[in-house]
Amino acid sequence: MESVSEDELRGWVRQFSVPRHYHAQPDQNRQAAEDIADLLRTWGYDISFQGKYYNVVARPQKPGNKLQLVAAHFDSTPHTPGADDNASAVAAMLGCAKAVAASGIGSVMFVSFNREEDGLLGSADFVASLSATQRDEIACAHVLEMVGFASDAPNSQVTPPGLPINVPTTGNFLGLLANGDSSDAMNHVLRQAKAALPAFPVIGLHVLIGLEKLLPVLLRSDHAPFWKEHIPSVMWTDTSEFRNPHYHRASDLPETLNYTFLRKVTQLLVATVLSAGQEK
Repeated sequence: MESVSEDELRGWVRQFSVPRHYHAQPDQNRQAAEDIADLLRTWGYDISFQGKYYNVVARPQKPGNKLQLVAAHFDSTPHTPGADDNASAVAAMLGCAKAVAASGIGSVMFVSFNREEDGLLGSADFVASLSATQRDEIACAHVLEMVGFASDAPNSQVTPPGLPINVPTTGNFLGLLANGDSSDAMNHVLRQAKAALPAFPVIGLHVLIGLEKLLPVLLRSDHAPFWKEHIPSVMWTDTSEFRNPHYHRASDLPETLNYTFLRKVTQLLVATVLSAGQEK
C-alpha cells in the first residue's frame, strides 16, 4: 500500500485528461488505450485488445484459479477532458496494477473499457465475450467510476433521490455499490477499509433485488453488464454529479481533484485484491 505514489497518480490523471470520445476524438481515444496497454505491459502483464471497441485487457502471467478483476473505462464525453470521469479511475487502476506486480502475490486481471459514455458498450461486449469457464474464474469485478473528487466542505454531498441509505452531507467518502451476487465481496472491501485505512470513510449500499429497476441511477456504470450475467461486481465511486460540479463539463480538470483521496482509494483497492480469499 505504501508504494502507491500520489505523484504518479497525479501524473497519470494529467496524461489521460484530454477529450477522448470514441467517435468525436478517435485518435485520442486509441492513443489512451495504447498508453494504458504500454504501462501495463511494462509491469509484466500479458496484454490483449478485446473486441471491436478496443478494450485493454491485462492478465497476470501466472493466473490462479480465481481472478480479482479491476476495471476502469478510459473514454470521455466529447467536450470534456474527463479528469475525474474517468482518468481518476484509470490512474487508480494503474496504481493498483503496479503495486500488485511489485508484490509478486495475488491473481488480478485489469481491464480498461471503451465506450462507457455510449451506453456501456465496451463492458457489455467484454462480458458477452466471456466463456462459461472465464466467467467462473472471476471472483469479483471491482469497477472504478470517478474516484478522485472529494471535499470536506459542509453540504458538498447530495443524496440521489429515493436512495434507501443515509448519506453524509460532506462529500469526503468513497461509495461502494453491490447487489446480491456481490454482497460478500463488498463486505470484504469494507472490512479491509476498517483494518487498513480506519480514518478513511467508506460507505456501502447493498442493492436489494429489483431496486435497480426503480432507481436506474444504480446501473449507470460498467458494473451493470456483470450484474446482468450474475458475475459478482462492486462499483467504487465518488458519486459523480452528486458531489462533483464539474461532471461532464469542460471544467473537469486535473487540478480539481483531491489526490490524497485518490491515493487512499488506490491503497484500499490494493489491500482488497491482495487479501481476497485469504480471510478466515
